[in-house]
Order: sequence, then structure tokens, then C-alpha cells
Amino acid sequence: MAAPTRWSRVITAGIVTGFVMVLLHRGAGVDVPEARDPVVPERVEIPSLGIKAPLMKLGVKDGEVELPPYDKPNAAGWVKDTAVPGDEGPAVILGHVDTKTDPAVFYRLKDIREGQVVKVRRSDGEVAQYRVDSVERVSKDRFPADKVYLQDGLRLITCGGDFDWDRHEYRDNVIVYATLVKPADPRT
Repeated sequence: MAAPTRWSRVITAGIVTGFVMVLLHRGAGVDVPEARDPVVPERVEIPSLGIKAPLMKLGVKDGEVELPPYDKPNAAGWVKDTAVPGDEGPAVILGHVDTKTDPAVFYRLKDIREGQVVKVRRSDGEVAQYRVDSVERVSKDRFPADKVYLQDGLRLITCGGDFDWDRHEYRDNVIVYATLVKPADPRT
């Protein structure tokens, strides 16, 4: 029988180590974390405006952010490529101001004031609470993408201003900027 070479000892050590690790994780008291569904925001609440709206996931297609469907005017949407509210980073929630016949979920968003509270309930049972810092109405032609999508905090966005009948859309956006004041906590 030939003497073991350096490489055969390395390979043998690797196999033995792998076997020991398998045994340890198979009932030797070591808990292996289970895969969990990712946390998502489920509902936005603005007590001062009487808003309690379910949230749906919105994506980005061809460089354009999806909008909530018009047939669900009381729902808002979280842009899933942004932070989960309560986590670090910019979190963006969109909602319609109205439909062809009625007000929609963010109809009164323009009435929110500095210092008021916005809560976002999450799928993990936690609630992120934000304080409104400012509200601005900006032309859609001058949308502040860097401020909305790169700075920390919650952004609530809807349409506003005058309606452009030729383009069948509002000319402006109403944007609420809010800062996290109470990280997600299930006791809220």
C-alpha cells in the first residue's frame, strides 16, 4: 500500500469534515433555520386622514413603475424594488387620487401635514411608524427621482394639480416625505 500523499490527506479531511457537519445538523441539537417568506408591507394607515388601505406589490417594467389597478381604487401599492417600510432605505408607496367617477385611496393625501403619523403594517406582524417631514406638489416633468428613490424614508405618491384632458392624466404628483420614528414593533 502506497503512503498517503499530501492531496489525499486534504481530500480525506474534507470528506470527514463534511460527514461530521451532516451528522451535527441531523438531530444532534443544532437548529437549522427554516426558509421563510420575505417580509412585505400589507397595509398603510394614515389616522389623520382616515386611511386604512391594503397594499399590493408593484414592479417596474420597461423603466416605468406599475400602478395599482384602477378597478381597486381603495388599494395602494408598494414598489417592491424599494425598501420594506421599517427597514433601512427608501420605501415607496403609490395610490390613485381618483377614478373616472369617484375619489380613490389617496384622494386626501394633499391634506396631510408635517408631523402627522403614517403607519405601515407588515407581514411579520410588525408596524413601522413614520412622521411626515414635508409634502410637495411637483410637475411630472420634473419628478425628483433621486430624492424619492435614493434617500432614506417613506414616500407616498399620488397624482395632483390640474388634469390634462389631452393626455388623460394629472400634470403633477403629490409626494409625502416621512422619516421612520418607530421601527417595526409587533406591540404597536
